[in-house]
Amino acid sequence: IMSAMGLTSIILQANQNQQHGGQSIPMFDYDLAPYVKKTFNNFYSEVSAEMQEDGVIEWEEKAEDRAWKKTERAVYQACEAFIHNSNSMHSRGGSQTPFVSINLGTDTSIEGRMITKNLLLATQAGLGDGETPIFPIIVFKIKEGINYNPDDPNHDLYRLSLETTSKRLFPNYVFIDAPFNLKYYDGTPESEIATMGCRTRTISNVHGKETPIGRGNLSFTTINLPLLAIESEDVSDFFRKLDKYVDISIRQLYDRYLYQAQKTVANFKFLYGQGLWANGEDLDINDHLAEILKQGTLSVGFVGLAEALVALIGKHHGEDETAWSLGFDIIRFIRDKTDVATMKHNMNYTTLATPAESFAGKALRQTKKKHGEIRGVTDREYFTNGFHVPVYYKIKAFDKIKKEAPFHELTNAGHITYIELDGDASKNIDALDAIVRTMKESGIGYGSINHPVDRCLECNHKGIINNECPKCGNEDEHRIERIRRITGYLVGSMGKWNTAKQAEERDRVKHS
Repeated sequence: IMSAMGLTSIILQANQNQQHGGQSIPMFDYDLAPYVKKTFNNFYSEVSAEMQEDGVIEWEEKAEDRAWKKTERAVYQACEAFIHNSNSMHSRGGSQTPFVSINLGTDTSIEGRMITKNLLLATQAGLGDGETPIFPIIVFKIKEGINYNPDDPNHDLYRLSLETTSKRLFPNYVFIDAPFNLKYYDGTPESEIATMGCRTRTISNVHGKETPIGRGNLSFTTINLPLLAIESEDVSDFFRKLDKYVDISIRQLYDRYLYQAQKTVANFKFLYGQGLWANGEDLDINDHLAEILKQGTLSVGFVGLAEALVALIGKHHGEDETAWSLGFDIIRFIRDKTDVATMKHNMNYTTLATPAESFAGKALRQTKKKHGEIRGVTDREYFTNGFHVPVYYKIKAFDKIKKEAPFHELTNAGHITYIELDGDASKNIDALDAIVRTMKESGIGYGSINHPVDRCLECNHKGIINNECPKCGNEDEHRIERIRRITGYLVGSMGKWNTAKQAEERDRVKHS
């Protein structure tokens, strides 16, 4: 298992050097379980030989017990090393660590459970001096009959996941039983929904097997909804403009695919020559990528639904039911057009709730420069991500979940719902459980819970730190680590992010 985990890190690093964006392992526990078994077999052979040599009575059962204990320690150390590598190995000339996500939680075998358990425990332990790991992004897959209910075989791992997210902000949660995910599930791990990073979802496929494995998102183009709304005479005019720009996006994405399709395996030897993309190992070095890339997705994204609604009718979907209905119709309109494009062009077109790491600010600045400051539309430093209820709007956690849940089904390229909590989440695991269960029962596809995770760099105290460390009195803000989540990724300092995301983080209200 130590060798397998080490090779996994190297694979992720090598892969990152040949692609843009993040990467994900859809079934981390299932994939690594066989190597846990190999480790156990090795230990069992060693221990049983020693016991027989020492004349131990009934050595078989005792040897098995001791071998499993040794295996458990080895798995923990392997997970510990994997997390360390994920936060220290560099790619792209050393400019950043690989963007790594792993999905787990549904393998009920002894070996698979051991992987999930120890990955979570190692995440809880953190890096040196208890530092919160930034990678991997852990995604815990929720499924009734496997881990959701108290009598499910992996329910203990689900509870452990809640403890872990209360301390380290990961794992996030993806819900196999959401109707738009469950329709692909046939009982095999390959059919389980998985996600990458903050939201990317790839599963439907007009060119082959419908699975997240061996596939990815090729490109996405994002539409500035508030700008269209401001420049529309009325709602009908807005839909006419939206129709035009979705068509432009669809054509642009296809043109970009044609450009990518001209490349050969030789341009990306590791990415397409090692079977990372489905059937890539069958290609020759000079084969073009057109056919294999058809397995991927082309996504039309959007930003600023909330501000667009304010521009159109004066209120956003978090505060008004009429606005909510209009917002739902807008995103359903985009989804319907990507579905038609899928059939028309025989390509996997999808609709994305764009994460907008930089575009949330860029789109706002462009719109404000053109139309000035408009209250509730351009009077902040950013547009709201995707279909989210604005981060500054006061709303209860369960109400936010229920308002955003229906949009998850429409955004089949990716989506996420965040809940912001105040206080130390590790003190109330049952509250986290209630939030996750509400997400699951409301039809959320992918969700996450944010809360303060602070650490004093002077005395290593962990917990909520306001103006000074309650343990040593440290008041130096530069010596206090404040882990926060920005578009799915954890950061210890907001100074590394653009001003739009800094403003968004400051504006966030807590959900009771």
